[in-house]
Formats: sequence, C-alpha cells, structure tokens
Amino acid sequence: MPLKDQINDDLKNAMRAGDAKKRDAIRLLTAELKRKEVDERKTLTDAEVVSIIDKMIKQRRDSITQFEKGGREDLAANEKFEVGVLQAYMPQAMSEAQIADAVAASIAEAGAKGPADMGKVMNVLRPKLAGRADMGKVSALLKAKLSS
Repeated sequence: MPLKDQINDDLKNAMRAGDAKKRDAIRLLTAELKRKEVDERKTLTDAEVVSIIDKMIKQRRDSITQFEKGGREDLAANEKFEVGVLQAYMPQAMSEAQIADAVAASIAEAGAKGPADMGKVMNVLRPKLAGRADMGKVSALLKAKLSS
C-alpha cells in the first residue's frame, strides 16, 4: 500500500475514533502533500512523501526548541505530539554502524579524495539515507572521514 494511502486511511480512522488531536496532525500532513502535488502537477512517490514528512518533523523540532525557550510548554507538548504522529510514517532509522558503512561505500562510489569532494558524496548519500538518518550527523561523519 502506498504511504499516501496509509496516511489517508489513518486520517479516516482518527475521524471515526473521534481523536481530534491525531486527526488535526494528519490533516496538516495531507494538506502539505496536496499542496506539493498541486504545485508540481504530479502524484508524489513514497520517497517524496517521506521527504516532506522529514521536513515537517524538522520544522516541529525547531518549534519545540523555541517554545521551550519561551516557556510555552503547552505549545511544545502539541508539537511533540505532532512529531510522534509524523514519525510513525518514517521508515526504520538506520544504526550508527549502517550509516558509517553507507558513508564509506558512498566515498568509494564517488571517488572522493578530500573535503572538496563532500558535495559529490552527499549527492550519492542523500537518496540512500533520506528519512532514515539525521543528515546533519551524516554530514559531520562524512566531513570527519574526508578530512582524515
């Protein structure tokens, strides 16, 4: 079942169950997916849906940080709930060892020699790890490997 269909089914189930918080969180996601489809005039693939969900999770995490700094725990709690709902649609996260293996393989695949080749390697890595690893950590690991 395509991920988009699963999201729509979950929305219907949340509506039937009367779970307003979950319904609203999923509606935000479906609105973003529809907006992207209309803008690009195409049906989204599962990889594109995962990319959108990943972006939404990052936005929510930034909001959580800002709300906690501002002492708005009520708003931070709502954002944390939304992150939990969105996280359910993400693929299984990779372990540190799997990420390190993927970085090493991508360095070899791109033929990278030093830090100047970081962009080439990231272009190879991004599709492989999208939604399965924190790209900030991947970038830091890649930079360390290319510098040594």
